[in-house]
Amino acid sequence: MNNSYKAAFVMMATLSTPVLADNNGISFNHKDWEVVCDNTLTCRAAGYSKEEEVADGSVGSVLLTRKAGADTPVTVDVVLAEMDADETVAQPALTLWIDGKTLGGVEAQDSDTWRLSDAQATALINAAKLSGKVEFKGGAQPFILSGDGATAVMLKMDDVQGRVGTPGALIKKGDKPESSVTAPVAAPVIQAVKVSATPERTLTEAEVASLTPKLLATLSNDSGCDRLQTPNEYADEGDSDITLTPLNDTQVLISTLCWRAAYNEGYGFWVTDSKMQGTPVLITDSASDYSDGMISQGQRGRGIGDCWSSSEWVWEGKTFVQSSQSTTGMCRAIRAGGTWDLPSLVTQVKEPK
Repeated sequence: MNNSYKAAFVMMATLSTPVLADNNGISFNHKDWEVVCDNTLTCRAAGYSKEEEVADGSVGSVLLTRKAGADTPVTVDVVLAEMDADETVAQPALTLWIDGKTLGGVEAQDSDTWRLSDAQATALINAAKLSGKVEFKGGAQPFILSGDGATAVMLKMDDVQGRVGTPGALIKKGDKPESSVTAPVAAPVIQAVKVSATPERTLTEAEVASLTPKLLATLSNDSGCDRLQTPNEYADEGDSDITLTPLNDTQVLISTLCWRAAYNEGYGFWVTDSKMQGTPVLITDSASDYSDGMISQGQRGRGIGDCWSSSEWVWEGKTFVQSSQSTTGMCRAIRAGGTWDLPSLVTQVKEPK
């Protein structure tokens, strides 16, 4: 894959419309709204101000969170833009206005986040889906929530959780019993296994020559490792070493830098036998780091770092199992490091015994 597009692909892969991820997480976006439902069927829908309002600073986002199952409530959180926030300034007192009428103050939470009351949450949801004017006042600039895309996203949220036609649906309410709503799915349990304490080493030229064809054979149209596939193009740049890290007495982790873009880079990781005679198994070609049995990936969606994607893989004794996957939402210049945590894969990782 071309390096200049690799970072954008990693971020946007979970934000296209719609996507069914391999781990059964579902992501969907439309205009100024998006929803990500994880593998337990907990859904998180984020709405934003219109993108053109970024220039005047009247920017913010709301997050609707709802767990799967009958009669579960919707919580609504709010954040304001703080890309250049002064940390010495006290958190403002925020008030909610709908169609020009105040619904009172919004309760402040930790980390410059506010949470709506149940009544305020219901009023916001009803107004957003009917294109009412939803406004938060008290910050440096009023934050006006866009309703564009709200109905489509809330309907997707209802559909994923099996709520369409029930009294608890956000969009298409009906008289189907709440007992018909899809039950939550338990998060998978991963038992992490302790890895060898033997440090990594760099492969010799002879080892590289023998192993490289096997590593290349694991790559497909959906994966790429430019520096491994066309090493001559990067001969003058360095960073071409292939390393070996023992995992146990019989297995090792192979790694090399695969690609580098404007503000991201990705490392390939493979598991193979300690003698490197067998067929390697590719874990990922876009990782950022490895440490003590954990491969991690963090890629920013654009240079200013206001949106990210992340994943982790855990060693369970035979291979690395993906334990998490998430994004921080749309790139809307709200917060450095991203606005929300929108996981599509959640698991319960047990510490090594």
